[in-house]
Amino acid sequence: MAELRFNPLLGDYVMIASHRQARPQMPKDWCPFCPGSGKVPDNYDVLKYDNDFPALSYNPPTPDDVHNNKLFNTAKSIGKCEVILYSPNHTATLKELSVEHITKLVRLWQERMTEISKNTDIKYIMPFENKGEVVGVTMPHPHGQIYGYSWIPLRVQRKVDMAKSYYEKNKSNLFMDMISQEVEDGRRVIFENDHFICFLPFASEYPYGIMIMPKKRTINITDFNNEESISLADSLKKATSTLDALFNTKFPYMMCMYSSPINDGVDYNNIWNYHIEFFPPMRSADKQKFNASSETGAWAPCNPTAPEDMTKDLREAYNRAIGN
Repeated sequence: MAELRFNPLLGDYVMIASHRQARPQMPKDWCPFCPGSGKVPDNYDVLKYDNDFPALSYNPPTPDDVHNNKLFNTAKSIGKCEVILYSPNHTATLKELSVEHITKLVRLWQERMTEISKNTDIKYIMPFENKGEVVGVTMPHPHGQIYGYSWIPLRVQRKVDMAKSYYEKNKSNLFMDMISQEVEDGRRVIFENDHFICFLPFASEYPYGIMIMPKKRTINITDFNNEESISLADSLKKATSTLDALFNTKFPYMMCMYSSPINDGVDYNNIWNYHIEFFPPMRSADKQKFNASSETGAWAPCNPTAPEDMTKDLREAYNRAIGN
């Protein structure tokens, strides 16, 4: 079964993809993403690989049980699911790749975003990475994914609505004002380079939920020039190195990249800014931050730490990571 089901309580779609239940847990002595497996080229730096168990596809089947009434509505699971392989090295994480290599990855993200956006059924594209068994990773070979959605998912739509409302009220960009305020305050900024800033937001939901944002308003990753793309690669290496240095371990996280929505006739130039959010599930070296009843059932996040205190830890980790 592969279909979209509309949730009338939230005004959002749920991807029903029962075939994904059969995804394998990879054996430790074989990996389809390693050269020589027969599944990927024998030589590559970074690579796009079509997901073997996609929740979304360009030509999905008609829903098994079509519902179209005032409560139950189904739709075809139109979209795109791709795997992005970071390196042929089975163990190399972003931290362990060079800035030059990560720049190739940035360019691949840009290429795929451009290609997927040509399908006008796609309204939102999000590259993301799940790292670590604690977040459910079944394939240990370092990789991310790209999902192209035929609707704007609710969290993204909420950001759009808030950014639009803020602009209408203040005649300024919400994201750029966030940067200005964080820089002015200074307590939560972790590092900057020529084009990007990394900080722990004032209202971070996670103890180490860092954010990366360009200093120049840019709505889509495809809009970065060569110098800015290299700077983004540098930011990603420094950010992931910082997280790993916190507890001297390969730190698990969920990382999501937010360009503006597409193919919906809306001009996002005034209201949006590209940004990357990390959702790390750890609150200390041996304690996980769980989203329990209040966080899950009411969407009422509770951060058990003060962002200002956690930023001190992150800055110390950053200095260790880059050798200061």
